[in-house]
Amino acid sequence: MSTSKFGKQGWTPERIGSLKGKTYLITGTTSGTGFEAAKILLSKGAKVVMLNRNTKKSEGSIAALKQKLGNDIAVSNIHMDLAEQASVKKAAEEILKTVSQIDALICNAAIAQVPKQTFTVDGFESQLGVNHYGNFLLQALLYPRIEESKGRIVIVGSMGYNLGLKTIQFKNMNWDNNYNPNGVYSQSKLAQIMCVYELQNRLKKADKTDVKVYACHPGASRTSLIKTSASLMTRFIWQLMKLSPIVQSAEKGSYPELMCATEPNLDQAGFYGPTGRNYWTGPVGECKLEPHAKDKPAMEKLWNLSEKATGLEWNL
Repeated sequence: MSTSKFGKQGWTPERIGSLKGKTYLITGTTSGTGFEAAKILLSKGAKVVMLNRNTKKSEGSIAALKQKLGNDIAVSNIHMDLAEQASVKKAAEEILKTVSQIDALICNAAIAQVPKQTFTVDGFESQLGVNHYGNFLLQALLYPRIEESKGRIVIVGSMGYNLGLKTIQFKNMNWDNNYNPNGVYSQSKLAQIMCVYELQNRLKKADKTDVKVYACHPGASRTSLIKTSASLMTRFIWQLMKLSPIVQSAEKGSYPELMCATEPNLDQAGFYGPTGRNYWTGPVGECKLEPHAKDKPAMEKLWNLSEKATGLEWNL
């Protein structure tokens, strides 16, 4: 699809100017694309607030970033576990107290390929609980500060949105009868992407144009996503794939979210990521989004259900 706007090489971080005075919040930065995105934003002078569930790993990440970029970088961590709604609320409370400006909230963290049906403490199927409900709640709680800052919300989806059901399984959101690790991961990513375009619709309707919302995907990148939660066999297969040229570096996998967080005048209607074969690797630009990801009745139904499930209505 279209990379022409950015030339043959596609979008690269060279396009980012100085980010002094800008603040970015990123979930899941202890490794992979989140860590790489944080590193690039910090190298451009931005302030980065990391949101991670593992405080010890976060401290290690901060130390590694300071070693690479110097001790003067403005980086900090706030503890947050997307699997627990109470933890998301507590983190949001701390953010609203201590972070006066949010130029972009980058929802990068996810879990994938959980081998057996597992539930969060709030009773959600784990992949939907973390990837969709956790992120949905976080965005809603931080929305007022993002709006004050005329900031952005960036959702890191996945091409997996197109590998499962072509709609949301509303009658059985916990997948009690047909649980499948990949099927549910795909469902969680479809839910995330649908809510991006539904939020755009709602902001437009409310005549609120200051906040921009974007959906992107990292392609096939060498990250620890599969290692964190998948079965032994899935992890083994992925380790082999990571050695092949069909998988790109985590740094390149971070480019789409960086583009969505920083590129001026980027069309919100697009879906961004690597544009090569199967959208796995290649120059970063706009990718084709299948029509079912923008199915209006399903998007509206999912939004209302998500507000009810998280017990929080967006104040738009």
